[in-house]
Amino acid sequence: MGPRVLILCTGNSCRSQMAEAVLRSLDPALSVSSAGTKPARGGVHPMAVAVMREIGLDLSGARPKDVGESLAREFDYVITVCDRARETCPVFTGTVRRRLHIGFDDPTEAAGTDEEMMASFRKVRDEIVRSFRRFYDENIRTGRDRT
Repeated sequence: MGPRVLILCTGNSCRSQMAEAVLRSLDPALSVSSAGTKPARGGVHPMAVAVMREIGLDLSGARPKDVGESLAREFDYVITVCDRARETCPVFTGTVRRRLHIGFDDPTEAAGTDEEMMASFRKVRDEIVRSFRRFYDENIRTGRDRT
């Protein structure tokens, strides 16, 4: 099994779900999960599901999860993707080798028409793809996580 990664945000309904799917698509040997400090009750945002489908990644079966389910687990990386989760990141009782913050704007806060909102989701999706490819290349592919 490869490195264990937890991606954390507040609601676990958008950015962390997208980042989990992207990172998992880069390397099936990774153990990737996501969670929220206050998980959304309404499920994964439909626009997040739609924009990920556009790049061949399926979030339709994903569900928001509470970080409390992961506090005792061990992770090589815990990565926050929103400032609120970064500020309220809980204390993990399991080992966490590295904590990182890779922040993104919240596309759910976009206003306007459906198409304008979808454009916001696509912009954040594309930023997540670029950032998590870079994270993977710089930390996991290079073997840096084994140090």
